[in-house]
Amino acid sequence: MPRSPLRRSNLASQSMKLTPICSKREKLRAVTPGISAQEYADRRAKLANQLPVNGIAVIVASDVKYRSDAAFYDFHQSSDFFYVTGFNEPDAVAVIENTGHGEDNYIFHLFVRPKDAKAELWEGARSGVQAALDVFNADEARSIKDLHQFLPDMVSTASEVYLDSSPNVDSLGILSKLLGNGSSKSEKLSALLDRALLKPLRPILNGLRAFKSQGEVTNMRSAGQASGRAITTAMKQSHLGEKELAAFLEYQFKLNGCDAPAYVPVVAGGKNALSIHYVRNDDVLRDNQLVLVDAGGEFGGYITDITRSWPINGQFSSAQKDLEDAGVSLDKLHEVAENGLRDQLTQLGFDLSGSVSPHEFGKSRLL
Repeated sequence: MPRSPLRRSNLASQSMKLTPICSKREKLRAVTPGISAQEYADRRAKLANQLPVNGIAVIVASDVKYRSDAAFYDFHQSSDFFYVTGFNEPDAVAVIENTGHGEDNYIFHLFVRPKDAKAELWEGARSGVQAALDVFNADEARSIKDLHQFLPDMVSTASEVYLDSSPNVDSLGILSKLLGNGSSKSEKLSALLDRALLKPLRPILNGLRAFKSQGEVTNMRSAGQASGRAITTAMKQSHLGEKELAAFLEYQFKLNGCDAPAYVPVVAGGKNALSIHYVRNDDVLRDNQLVLVDAGGEFGGYITDITRSWPINGQFSSAQKDLEDAGVSLDKLHEVAENGLRDQLTQLGFDLSGSVSPHEFGKSRLL
């Protein structure tokens, strides 16, 4: 039985630690849209139960990425970090430690940026260490500036360390930066990680995330409904260029309640739709052609991916209408295309196994 996520806090000089309390109202409090404090606690408990006794999972938040100099991109949190914590700020590290003691067998450590009045004048409010306890329900919360004092010891005494790095979130690189690149603290941690029994965390989290709660399903449905309304509205409007249509879609996603576009959309008029991931979106839209849109919105960390084609001038030509009314499913088109390609390549002497198509035919671009 997982612990209650609701706790009272006591301030200490080095850190803050929570004591469980039982409040039904607090359990149901939403930490992020549609996801309660209890659900986040349940996720951490399930993750801890996948770890060996004295094993730790180190989950690193995304860092701020810069376009140039002081100009930065919109911040997007690591999906794994967000799934476990609900915390949507950079410069943060979560450590889930399996203590192996009874039902309440894990400790949730959360290192975050401390409150800083001067920095917050420029960047807006930070959650701070106290909110890591009161809102995000950490068992122990500390300033990210103290990471070097605690993480090396956690790593050195752990039976196994679960940590992932990817092109999107370079966990080792971010940890090195947080500890000070080239510093003795950073080098010490790197040496410890080299000696530690490192295990990949992603397979465990993927297994947990495969099963959706009712709150997650509701968020996914909200993202889908908002995205569908946005694209339907776009179909009813006239647009002179791909850039204009892309901007209109982003506006509609947010107007319908999404937080942001789910990804860089494909807005491809005419032959541009023949490129699978065309994202320049800077051409004019010409009369008598189709425009293909592959886009969707994000809500509460859950996204939608919708692909639709329609005539730019609002009227299908006879040939376009014949194709639209063909009545052949995309799955059938994919099967026919893949079988044809397989036969041709086999005749050329290729030894084929598995799928020969790099993408579903449903993503093919039909003019």
